[in-house]
Amino acid sequence: MYAVLDIETTGGQFNKEGITEIAIYKFDGVEIVDQFISLVNPEIPIQPFVVKLTGINNAMLRQAPKFYEVAKRIIEITQGCVIVAHNAAFDYRVLKLEFDRLGYQFQKSTLCTVELSKVLLPDAKAYSLGKLVRSLGIPIADRHRASGDAMATLKLFKLLLDKDLDKQIVKEQIKNEIHKGISPKLFDILESLPTTIGIFYVHDTKGNIIYIGKSNNIRKKISQIFTADTKIAKRIQKEVYTITFEETGNELIALLKEREELLHNKPVLNTNQRKSPFLWGVYQEKNALGFYTLKIHKSDGRKNALQSFKNQKNALSFINDFFNQNEIIEEVQNNLLSGNETKYPTLLHNDLFTSLLEKEQAQWQHIIIVLKGRNTSEKSAIVIENGLFKGYCFFDLNYQILNAEVLSKILIPLVHTKDVLNTIKYYLYTKKDYKIISF
Repeated sequence: MYAVLDIETTGGQFNKEGITEIAIYKFDGVEIVDQFISLVNPEIPIQPFVVKLTGINNAMLRQAPKFYEVAKRIIEITQGCVIVAHNAAFDYRVLKLEFDRLGYQFQKSTLCTVELSKVLLPDAKAYSLGKLVRSLGIPIADRHRASGDAMATLKLFKLLLDKDLDKQIVKEQIKNEIHKGISPKLFDILESLPTTIGIFYVHDTKGNIIYIGKSNNIRKKISQIFTADTKIAKRIQKEVYTITFEETGNELIALLKEREELLHNKPVLNTNQRKSPFLWGVYQEKNALGFYTLKIHKSDGRKNALQSFKNQKNALSFINDFFNQNEIIEEVQNNLLSGNETKYPTLLHNDLFTSLLEKEQAQWQHIIIVLKGRNTSEKSAIVIENGLFKGYCFFDLNYQILNAEVLSKILIPLVHTKDVLNTIKYYLYTKKDYKIISF
């Protein structure tokens, strides 16, 4: 759990400042679960340059609550949370200073989105909050006011969580909980999980990821694992400390993320899932007469398949669709040997066949696949450039994916492999819940 906050102050001498406004969004890694926004009477004058910067003046604060009147609410909303702020050292220092004046020891772990951005967004030209979020296409309102800056920080933090492929942010939070002796039971773990589609990570008592899975209903899947009698399920039940998750909004990103995470993290209990699920491929060959043919064979990593499939039935449908979609005349279609599921030679002239093949491959050169996002105000995009998978992103505004410079910054890269493209092509061939933009 995170408390994403921003504080506006009076300015002035170091460690003599007072808080004029505070905004805190309690964030569970997926959505805001609580919030607190308030002006604060600092009981000292505001520096003129700060008034000009924030628009907050002394007159506005005369009737505002003093810090001791909001202190209890701040303690409550930050309970069990890691403090997240842009330039966290400043916000945390000022907040702790106010509590010190009350004689209360306020201690929290902190995460700084400036430092995280320098690691996860190394190509950014500037790391000030305003310039950074604008470069990422993240809308920001009420700049230099606590609520606007805190919301922009939260949106930035969500992007950084997506970019953190090594899961260092989440692992550090778990280590912090372990240090505090927090040990949720299986029922408590289930209660904290969503019923939406996404990826889940099973962590042991050291914070290590021991199992990764995906599901259209994360809570239901974990419930099945917690009650199953298999060898893997029993080990998970015994060794689980906590479960973290990432909502993906759609099945395609869940499939891609699962594959990437399995290869990247190599969880000890996922040995079987690391194998490719695409057992069959459609290959271009020449028949005895010298004409090109399409044949279905078991997948062979040494050869480039036109497309790969999990079963022969879908491979068969693909061949038929290949000709139907390209308006091949009926006489040519009749040349397909319908009695043999593994061989479909055609009597097409080689130049025509090559032309159709090039047309099929060209459609995968430069496309953006737009799908559902994690909530109603968000969409997701998968980018293929020069025939290579570049990554995925979540976005609120079409400007973010139609502007190449912004898109490159918010894109979450995954390793390009044959299985990645196979997964994308297979999904698009079997589903209809997407829109394709060519560029």
